[in-house]
Amino acid sequence: MGAYKYMEELYKKKQSDLLRFLLRIRCWQFRQLTAVHRASRPTRPDKARRLGYKATQGMVIYRTRVKRGGRKRPVAKGICYGKPKSAGVKSLKFQRSIQSVAEERVGRACGGLRVLNSYWVGADAVY
Repeated sequence: MGAYKYMEELYKKKQSDLLRFLLRIRCWQFRQLTAVHRASRPTRPDKARRLGYKATQGMVIYRTRVKRGGRKRPVAKGICYGKPKSAGVKSLKFQRSIQSVAEERVGRACGGLRVLNSYWVGADAVY
């Protein structure tokens, strides 16, 4: 088993003691950084290479965080006018995935670059 295959097998068992500890430490570390920041190297080299990353000039890695949870309707004092069907404030579901939102934010922050791909690195209660 090569190094990349070994790393892939580790990430398949996210509930293991080793990975739980590693993800908790990394989450804390990422919380101290800005919302969109450049990383010097991939957090998961095996996953990055599978998605098309090569350590060549012109390829950069950015890390971003997106708030978890449902979408709250932006209305003043929670008052929605109109029919009761469209009166919800709390139980709305955002129609796009967290991954697509993250890719869009990085693309907006780095205007001159194109987003190639993205992958999950960690999650806590808020992000």
